[in-house]
Amino acid sequence: MDTDERLLRAFGQRLRAVRTASGLSQEALAHAAGLHRTYVSSVERGERNIALLNILTLATVLQIDAGELVADLRRAPNPE
Repeated sequence: MDTDERLLRAFGQRLRAVRTASGLSQEALAHAAGLHRTYVSSVERGERNIALLNILTLATVLQIDAGELVADLRRAPNPE
């Protein structure tokens, strides 16, 4: 698994943890954010590279700062 895949999975795991702690189902989160449930599901599984605007929307629905979803996620520098 490469760095990008690890980042996507880590983000997805964090999103799932915050969503479940908030007591929301994928369906409820997706509906409130104007997204499709399968999109939220694929983001949580680390299968999609989520857009910045969607991160902001999800954070708003979850009533958290968007930074909480991406805190400590770091992309390794490209070797030269």
